[in-house]
Amino acid sequence: MAMTLITMKLLIDSSPPRPRVVFAEAHKDAVDFLFSLLTMPSGTAVKLLGKDSMVGCIGNLYTSVEKLDDPYVQPGAVKDAMLSPTMLSPAAKSNRSFFRLPEPSPAMKRFFRCSGYTYSSCRNYVTEERGARCPICGNQMLADSQYVPSGPVTQEAKGLVQGGMVTYTVTDDLKIFPMSNISSIALLNTVAVRDLGALQERTVQIGYKEGLEILKTSLQSKTILTDVFLGKKT
Repeated sequence: MAMTLITMKLLIDSSPPRPRVVFAEAHKDAVDFLFSLLTMPSGTAVKLLGKDSMVGCIGNLYTSVEKLDDPYVQPGAVKDAMLSPTMLSPAAKSNRSFFRLPEPSPAMKRFFRCSGYTYSSCRNYVTEERGARCPICGNQMLADSQYVPSGPVTQEAKGLVQGGMVTYTVTDDLKIFPMSNISSIALLNTVAVRDLGALQERTVQIGYKEGLEILKTSLQSKTILTDVFLGKKT
């Protein structure tokens, strides 16, 4: 079963000279992904170097976890695991899933069996090379064998934040906090939105490609959502 793409709803100020993301409305899955960036060694770097010394917005993610009140944290979740992460073990590194985001589907492998079946033991052999000779009878191996991959892991980590009816505000520079009408209005004033008629909503998806781009941009920019989903300023 394919993994479901994560979505966020962007509020965009389309006023000249350049469209920008004012903030995004995000649910648990998107927030857990963004906070999971801290489980990389960059989280350790923030702790050692200090939040204010970090280029980009990883420091804001760190502060957001620090300030997250207990009612919004999953029971049993430990914030210190993100604030003071340990290096991933070799076994964990071998897992290709990028922070539980959907990955591009790999090309399906093809295997071939003996097409002659001269002997019953011929069916015991398969090859990736179409037309290879059967080691038993010498006939070409041309019959397709269907590859059945292992089933998906059904039990996933609970993540850090509470889900359900709770939604979160994600600013363009990755400050994250529980959403409310008051905080949304205050944020419009903070970022100096002058024309409410220029505001537009857009729902975007975060897959493997977008996840990598968010990680990269968060280390280089203070306008991550704008750069990733609206295009970097030229």
